Amino acid sequence: MAEVDNRQIARDSLFVLVELRIDGEQALHRVKMRNLSTGGMMAEGAVLAMRGLVVWINLRNIGWVEGSIAWVQESRFGIAFREEIDPKLARAPQAAKAANDGLLIHRPNAALAARSEGPLRKI
Repeated sequence: MAEVDNRQIARDSLFVLVELRIDGEQALHRVKMRNLSTGGMMAEGAVLAMRGLVVWINLRNIGWVEGSIAWVQESRFGIAFREEIDPKLARAPQAAKAANDGLLIHRPNAALAARSEGPLRKI
């Protein structure tokens, strides 16, 4: 990424745990996402983050996004995304999984429930 000051870019403040993977490592790290913009994010966590490292971040409703560590200050660090994202997608509620992940959910018919007469009995 170019050495450009991006502090004027609008960003959303939030506190969400995300998964982070550092290039060359198999381990997944859980870090706190503190803010998010189209071009990057600020994270906080116990990760050996060094400026210039390539990382992948798993953002809710977006998936894995490639970026690089732009700056490090104690346990906080900035990540510049390789390609821009829509931060509103990551703030939206979790997308529903197809067909409820294969689970069958039974919801009793309200009309049948209203017809029951008398107290419930033990079976």
